[in-house]
Amino acid sequence: MLTQALLVDDSRSVLNFLKRHIEADSLVEATTFLDPVEALACARERVFDLVLVDYEMPHMDGISFIRALRALPGCTDIPIAMITSRQTDDVKMEALQAGATDFLPKAPQSVEMTVRLRNLIQLGAAVRKLNDRAAHLASEVAAATRKLGEREEEIILRLALAVEYRDNDTGEHTLRVARYSRIIAEQLGLPIRVCRDIYLAAPLHDVGKVAIPDDILLKPGKLTDIEMAVIRTHATIGEKILADSSCELIQLGAQIAAGHHERWDGAGYPNGLRADEIPIAARVVAVADVFDALTTRRPYKEPMPLDLARDYLIENQGRQFDPACVEAFLSRWDEVLGIAPRQSATPLQNSEAASHSL
Repeated sequence: MLTQALLVDDSRSVLNFLKRHIEADSLVEATTFLDPVEALACARERVFDLVLVDYEMPHMDGISFIRALRALPGCTDIPIAMITSRQTDDVKMEALQAGATDFLPKAPQSVEMTVRLRNLIQLGAAVRKLNDRAAHLASEVAAATRKLGEREEEIILRLALAVEYRDNDTGEHTLRVARYSRIIAEQLGLPIRVCRDIYLAAPLHDVGKVAIPDDILLKPGKLTDIEMAVIRTHATIGEKILADSSCELIQLGAQIAAGHHERWDGAGYPNGLRADEIPIAARVVAVADVFDALTTRRPYKEPMPLDLARDYLIENQGRQFDPACVEAFLSRWDEVLGIAPRQSATPLQNSEAASHSL
């Protein structure tokens, strides 16, 4: 690949000389400009490996040009030489502070100019190779990071599905809670990355159920006080399973597992947290989880109609749920209906039958 040079001088004769001189060995392709403003516009669109610019020009002198060029993306490392016959210490110092790499004498037949120009061409080519190599390595790192993230996501989802299949043979609860949670997080205005992480970590909310005996988890009916105490341990157990992970998604999953049964009014479990003491991700998932638990069939209950489940959220905002999370969820009700399972007309079951998940 040819080294791409940008030549800027208000003298056409000087430009022609520089172009012939710099392209003599066929290793460089030069683009010339009489107007420094037009040259800057070109540099915004193209990548150059080397820049030669005159000091004294109309509209913009060489130092101002160098300063403006260095501010452009991709122009921080390329060699820039200023051509001038006024190589005083003050001019040199100001040019170096602006970002000049070297200086070339104005004398067209100068041996010094030939040698310096050759060195600048070699430096420009070397910088381009380094930048290309750095870009390649960055691409490889990004690909490896993306692949690692995809593996983390798959492991999390499969772990969550393994837990859910104990009391739900479709695995769809996990996916619906994740999608509901993303809707809430997005509507709350949380950063895009946080919305994504909540979506991915939400399926871990019930991972602690792996430790709950089947005769309690699958009991078709009201639990005794002792049985209810046992099933409530799944929040703490889930946190312990996920605690101390080096994976940020697993760490977020631990927050969700521990806090998704806390209540806005402080009457939840396991720690009796209230309001903003509850992590935002747990408050988000609490709404998503309860809504899906209410509206789906479980071993211990029939599904609640969607409009009644919506009413339940409204009635309990500010008590069980963060009001902002409920408002965010209901503000995108059409999307919720698109995610929710289709229901046939079924009578509303006694609320006691839904208590396993609430």
